[in-house]
Amino acid sequence: MKNKLLMLTVAMSCVFGGNAMALTKAEYKTQKDQISADYKVNRDKCVTLKDNAKDICASEAKGMEKVAKAELEAQYKPSAKHTRDVAMAKGDAAYDTAKEKCDDLAGNAKDVCVKDAKAAHVKAKEDAKVAKVAADTTVNKAEKVNEAKKDANAEKREAEYKAAKERCDSLAGAAKDTCQADAKAKFGM
Repeated sequence: MKNKLLMLTVAMSCVFGGNAMALTKAEYKTQKDQISADYKVNRDKCVTLKDNAKDICASEAKGMEKVAKAELEAQYKPSAKHTRDVAMAKGDAAYDTAKEKCDDLAGNAKDVCVKDAKAAHVKAKEDAKVAKVAADTTVNKAEKVNEAKKDANAEKREAEYKAAKERCDSLAGAAKDTCQADAKAKFGM
């Protein structure tokens, strides 16, 4: 009897605990409005800045808003898609801000910065795709996850190779050739 009572208590706490985590429509709307208000405050802080610092600040504010909205949606309607959307929003926000930061650079340093940002963005996107496939509960899940990981690794390697190749462009002659050969060997291109 004690075991049945204990199991019933645990089961009921899980049921009520799950409902406590979900948002009501009113809570969702309130939090969504708060996210918009926070964005406006953060964006307005950027007005006093100049040049690229202003652009970086605006990009960070917009990124925080996108991530917060994606997280709110994932909390309101939990699903593998919304979890992936959160990861994508974080990756996109980081990429957009990194590109803005690259604008302070010039020449090859800027090109390398942009390629590195792109490689990080590709990694975030591919990791999100793998996570979404891993969350799938259909038949052949393991096979699909392995295929997604294989595709993701190929995309990441290619993006990292492009960034490494861009670093080689600052060199000349034999040093450049050696650098490019090393990059090809390292990333299997």
